[in-house]
Amino acid sequence: MASRKVVIPEEPQARTLFWAQVFRQIEAFGRKVTTTANQLIGPLSDPSSSVHYQHAMTELQKELRRPGIQQRVFSYAKASPTELVRSKLSTTEIQHRALTYLPDDLLRNIPKNENVYSLFQGFQATIPEEEEEESQHSRKRHQKSDSRSRKLLEDPAIGSDEPASLTNVRKDRGRTNRRLEMMTVRKNMCSAEIREIDNKISNLNTMRKIVLDRLGDIEQDELQLEQELLELDDKLEEMVEEFDDAATLGNAVTPPTEVGPEDTTPDHDTPDVDESFMSASIYEKLPSPKSNKRQKPTRRKSMPIRHEHFEPGSNIRELPAHNDIVTALDFDVPFGTMVTAALDDTVRVWDLNLGRCIGLLEGHHASVRCLQVEDNIVATGSMDASIRLWDLGKADHSPRDNRFTKGNEDPEEDDVDEPQAPQSSSMQNCPLFSLEAHVDEVTALHFRGDVLVSGSADKTLRQWDLVKGRCVQTLDVLWAAAQASATLNSGDGQWRATGRLPDASADFVGAIQCFDAALACGTADGMVRLWDLRSGQVHRSLVGHTGPVTCLQFDDVHLVTGSLDRSIRIWDLRTGSIYDAYAYDNPVTSMMFDSRRIVSAAGENVVKIYDKTDGRHWDCGAGVAPGKDGQQPATVEKVRIKDGYLTEGRKDGVVGIWTC
Repeated sequence: MASRKVVIPEEPQARTLFWAQVFRQIEAFGRKVTTTANQLIGPLSDPSSSVHYQHAMTELQKELRRPGIQQRVFSYAKASPTELVRSKLSTTEIQHRALTYLPDDLLRNIPKNENVYSLFQGFQATIPEEEEEESQHSRKRHQKSDSRSRKLLEDPAIGSDEPASLTNVRKDRGRTNRRLEMMTVRKNMCSAEIREIDNKISNLNTMRKIVLDRLGDIEQDELQLEQELLELDDKLEEMVEEFDDAATLGNAVTPPTEVGPEDTTPDHDTPDVDESFMSASIYEKLPSPKSNKRQKPTRRKSMPIRHEHFEPGSNIRELPAHNDIVTALDFDVPFGTMVTAALDDTVRVWDLNLGRCIGLLEGHHASVRCLQVEDNIVATGSMDASIRLWDLGKADHSPRDNRFTKGNEDPEEDDVDEPQAPQSSSMQNCPLFSLEAHVDEVTALHFRGDVLVSGSADKTLRQWDLVKGRCVQTLDVLWAAAQASATLNSGDGQWRATGRLPDASADFVGAIQCFDAALACGTADGMVRLWDLRSGQVHRSLVGHTGPVTCLQFDDVHLVTGSLDRSIRIWDLRTGSIYDAYAYDNPVTSMMFDSRRIVSAAGENVVKIYDKTDGRHWDCGAGVAPGKDGQQPATVEKVRIKDGYLTEGRKDGVVGIWTC
């Protein structure tokens, strides 16, 4: 019933009349209610009142006087609501209701059904049209052909005066219209499925982020446990040394011999006594004073794997490492230790897990041009013609934190923009020895095990024994080229470039790598020579590059080389032929590959990546996204990759770390 709006008059006299009328209506309504109640439940003395009400009250009083009813009412008054429920419901039913109970919060978050069509309509739309037509034909065959009433029900047009052609057109139109309706239903069903899939993908992405954070926490706890394990190993080693020293002291003290009264004062001038005293001296058997116990490096027994689950091309961090062009960099394992060198005459050691510089390797008198990190050992080759080896295991560095972040997720915790200065004495115990035999700057080196091979601008290769610390073999590249020219009957043994003239700034020995007795060397004439260190002879030359070779790497099957002729070539070591090749727009200055990718620096502000599994080329680095305020990042000079963990050094001294 519609409500009416009551308007109260403003004049005093009219307002008095209005309220008097309202009160009269209320009194009339009260009299009606009183009359109705008296009619239903009148006084007992009134014989005209309702007999039914009196009879009901009499029966109720009789029932309440019974002892059983009174006991039951009394028990209900004493019982708690829980006991009342248990008396009426079984335990199984109570458990079922408890499990099937849904709180209001869940009921409030039930998604609304936005489907326009019902479940039955969707089921009808999924039935293929051919099956529906066949079912209709089969039903018609089973019907009686002489059933006039059934035909009239199925086809109302029968019996009318419409021609047969018009009737057929109407039927075709009905079938087409039904097909169109079913198509609309199917379209909406597909749209609903797509929305449902999108919601599931969104939920899965949220769960993925949660699990990634959990993985990061596990890796942090893992690193902390490894630190504790190293401390326990140090403590155990110290205790073992103390027990050994105590045993040595106990064996060195000989029991005293019995002497007579006349021998109580020994004659120290007697040679025999003096000799006996020195032979039994305890001071020669005392252990030497313990040097300061060096702290073992934080070597990772289990490698971090979180970066493998990042999107390819994700930036982990950027380090303002140097103030000049980065000339060399290398690292041992992902989130491990990295060493960088630049033309600012510094060699820095970095903790990739923290993103901080932990020390400087000081000792060279000029810039370092090449370096390699292998476990705890670092080899550096400098423009001062020397090679130095360092043991990072002797570094005095204790990680203060074990956090690593992806990109700049938390700027308050990421101190990359303001690196802390390393302690000047943190690397003072790291130098091992220096190798000096070259007469010009060292431009390439590689070591494996106890063998190190270096290449220099003096046009020689030298093989070093790292156990003895000396040069064991010198290979003259010019002599090898002359021998090759003589073999080819060139008429003169002079140095010949195989293609275009080499760049004056290019290194004569651009890259080398050794494995056992095999050595691969790329030089400024574009040749790649394969040496046998046992004989000191070149047993194969790979001709193809038309510019200086700047980088190379080989495995058990292929050799990959990069050159200033803007190409990267993949050679088959079994046949010596080119397996594959591709070119870039600028000279290639650095290259490395892992099990899946070949990464290279080709004169751009991005790292060029070639995926060997699917043959796809793509870019990774700071130059992919537009720079802030229109500033473009510097050109990439050096790259290194291991297990999808990529580091790149630029001309402005910045080192970027990425996943790919």
